[in-house]
Amino acid sequence: MAKITTLLSAVFLAIGGFLFGYDSGIVTSTIGQTQFIEYFSNPNDTVTGGIVSAFQGGAILGTIINMFTGDRLGRKMSVFTGACISCFGCALQAGSVNMTMLIIGRFIAGAAVGMLTSVVPMYAGEMAESSTRGMMSGLLQWMLSWGYLVAQWLGYGLSFTDTSVQWRFPLAFQCIPGLILATGVWFLNESPRWLMEKDRHDEALATLQRLHGDGTPEKEQYIELEFQEIREAIDAERSSTKITWSSILTKPSWRRRLILGCAVQAFGPLSGVNVINYYGTRIYASLGIDTKTSLMIIGISGALSIVYCTGGLWALERVGRIKPLIIGSAGMALALVCNAAMSQHYDENNGNELRAMVAMNFVFSFFYTFIGIISWVYPAEIFPVDIRNQGNSVTTFTNWTINLIFAQFSPTALSNIGFRYFYVFFVFNIIAMICYILFFPETKGKTLEQMDVLFGDANVAPSSIEKVGAEVEHAE
Repeated sequence: MAKITTLLSAVFLAIGGFLFGYDSGIVTSTIGQTQFIEYFSNPNDTVTGGIVSAFQGGAILGTIINMFTGDRLGRKMSVFTGACISCFGCALQAGSVNMTMLIIGRFIAGAAVGMLTSVVPMYAGEMAESSTRGMMSGLLQWMLSWGYLVAQWLGYGLSFTDTSVQWRFPLAFQCIPGLILATGVWFLNESPRWLMEKDRHDEALATLQRLHGDGTPEKEQYIELEFQEIREAIDAERSSTKITWSSILTKPSWRRRLILGCAVQAFGPLSGVNVINYYGTRIYASLGIDTKTSLMIIGISGALSIVYCTGGLWALERVGRIKPLIIGSAGMALALVCNAAMSQHYDENNGNELRAMVAMNFVFSFFYTFIGIISWVYPAEIFPVDIRNQGNSVTTFTNWTINLIFAQFSPTALSNIGFRYFYVFFVFNIIAMICYILFFPETKGKTLEQMDVLFGDANVAPSSIEKVGAEVEHAE
């Protein structure tokens, strides 16, 4: 079991995931609310795509900002900055008097979430021990599911009102998690690995003792070995490689990590999940389901996703990263191709077919759980500490860029070809499954410093790594 301090820190940091999930859910219900449509004069497909994609555009900016400021500010200050920006952007959305103000607010809030999703999994992973790191980093997805659930049921409840509160209050509610995160982050420990990277060794050792210590001599010895391993890994990298922006591309093992990190982040949105999340009401409307019923269905799916995600976190350190990715991609592909095929023979009078198509979205949600969790965990754990912030920011940038593309043109695609659009994502999921099988090494049970050995860095001393690995096994 992880020490309670470390676990609570990771749970608190995952509020950044709640913000992301809440936005994903709330924009789905908001753009389908009758009062919203009436207030903004029935926005067309292009405007609707702009409302959704403004958030992704902002998130891209947020990841770029974090590339340049993350190491300078530190993990805590980066989280605080993102939370403050989020509050400002969400307040603008809630008070919007025209479409321009709404889109600007979503762009600013997106920048905040881009920063937070770049930092939070990495921060949690740097605080955790190897035996629980996947679960700690994966809590971002777990809280994302909670955010999605709250947004959907709040949107459903307010759909029974007939004033602008129907859409203004849910948008204003986004400020609350931002305020909690901005206030509470100061009670957390700074990342010990960031402190080591800044040569603040005494602070780093004290932080490791607070996070991992339990007062026993065995644990004290393990912490000393962990501290020494981190220090040796940083010294080895610095002695063999001049750390620059280009080194992440020119050094083969680092370039391989960047490609794999970007790939696992890209395969998340390429699965089709955000088309289903953002445009759920539109998809169900094409099946003849009214807005209130659509919101209820999406809300039930959101509740189940928390159950799925809880089980996924439990399995992550037992099954590993790669097997769930393979199974998840295969399952999503099958669910999507079933829906696309049924849509070509859709009979609105056939209730069984309607229920089957809705059920396939639930099946898709179940299998996406694995992809959703691991897409945050894997990139956050594979980079060396000196380039971890930049590498993780670039991989997150990839995620948000693809999100932006599909958020913008998906309304038009859904209007023109409907469920046949899902054939595109079926192909992407098959490609992802093949890539996971052929190219991705398993990282379960490895310390962050052991990733250098896993990816073939010749400058790492095996004796140091093996010594700590033996201690980890003995402690477990």
